[in-house]
Amino acid sequence: MEDKPGSCAAGLLLLLGFLSSVHADTLLSAPLNVTITDIEVNSAMVTWEISEGDPVIGFAITQQKKDARMLRFIQEVNTTTRSCALWDLDEDTEYFVHVQSISMGGSSPPSEPVLFRTPKESEKQASKSPDEVTMEEVGQDAQLRAGELIIIVVVLIMWAGVIVLFCRQYDIIKDNEPNNNKDKAKNSSECSTPEHPRGGILRSNV
Repeated sequence: MEDKPGSCAAGLLLLLGFLSSVHADTLLSAPLNVTITDIEVNSAMVTWEISEGDPVIGFAITQQKKDARMLRFIQEVNTTTRSCALWDLDEDTEYFVHVQSISMGGSSPPSEPVLFRTPKESEKQASKSPDEVTMEEVGQDAQLRAGELIIIVVVLIMWAGVIVLFCRQYDIIKDNEPNNNKDKAKNSSECSTPEHPRGGILRSNV
């Protein structure tokens, strides 16, 4: 018994419709409201939102310098976070960032590109008020002061040791001085003119 062409075509349409419905269920929307915050000289933070109901299990971020072709790709799964730190950036450089959502069925289209620029080190320092002191700077100052104090204490201990050693050597030299004087006196007496026999006359031969 042969199948009619109409029944084959109907079955194919049903299969395509089923596959389309499955693909529509797994299709993700591109992340929304992508924002760059906490921009520093060498780092920044990217945040985003997702459409309600999307079965998102991770994200993928593409980072690219504006005037370069090299890309940095960051991907993380099994997470519900909506932010990611960008690190090892160059100062005074413009970057493009795209964000994609990841599900069990694949990835969403990339978000609209976001452009930002990292500041110069001098600009970052100039933006701080004279009275503003960060905790990092306080910690660095404390470390420097602690190091200086350690060096001063070590130098003082070394000087104290040198002074004590000098005093001991001086006492030893001072204690040995009378004995040296006695030895000198004894040696000088032994080297004096010898006594002549009583009644003897010392004559020289002519």
